[in-house]
Amino acid sequence: MSNVKKFRIKSFKEITPILELEKISLKFGRKQILDNLNLKLNNGQILGLLGPNGVGKSTIFNLITGLISPDFGSIIIDSKVVNQYPIYQRTLKFKIGFVPQYGGFFHDLTVYENLKAIAEITIDNLSYRNEKIDSLISKFELDPIRDIKADFLSGGQKKKLVIAISLISDPRILLLDEPFAALDVMTIKTLQEIIVNLQSFNNISVILCDHQARDLLACVDTAAIIHNGKVVAQGTPNNLIQNIDAKNVYFGDSFKIV
Repeated sequence: MSNVKKFRIKSFKEITPILELEKISLKFGRKQILDNLNLKLNNGQILGLLGPNGVGKSTIFNLITGLISPDFGSIIIDSKVVNQYPIYQRTLKFKIGFVPQYGGFFHDLTVYENLKAIAEITIDNLSYRNEKIDSLISKFELDPIRDIKADFLSGGQKKKLVIAISLISDPRILLLDEPFAALDVMTIKTLQEIIVNLQSFNNISVILCDHQARDLLACVDTAAIIHNGKVVAQGTPNNLIQNIDAKNVYFGDSFKIV
């Protein structure tokens, strides 16, 4: 498998925000999870989120999708505040796709049936629906397991299936929560290339978080370190690992990308 880094887009055709989190604050009980957090995703960008356990990375995804609401601040997509929009409208109207860390598929349905179940909700045109399902099965090399129940797939196959499911509705923004967790090296490389290709060929803007920092930094354009509810450092992978604040709260002094 080739090195993913050479595929990374170094500059963007459009430095235009597609998603912004503006002054977001959130408490769970007495615990402050996010504190006046600001974050921006540009059109066509791959943004990585890094930080210690419990820092709020998955919470950010839940805020974007509408699973939870902030105590304060604005979630802005395409220059429109979407705080009051329910989950299904954020998915369909604002084209958000979400790949959760766990699950995201119907265990007792086959690969084909999983894709069909979601396509029946999001695609009215029967001809296009079938075309889209076949295209995704081919794209993710799921043909050999098309009629296998999802429960019997390997970890990597399940992850590819969930990403394929998330693409049924042609999202413009894709959120990936811990995509590399518990996967072998070759499967991670495959997923890295899939993520970069989504940006390069489908112009999908991507946010991903993962504890596998090197794997994440190998396929993102920029990354942000979250600590104490705020973004404390952000930049390209090479610049970020040299950032003194990023070193102090996350990387340490000995971390290297390669």
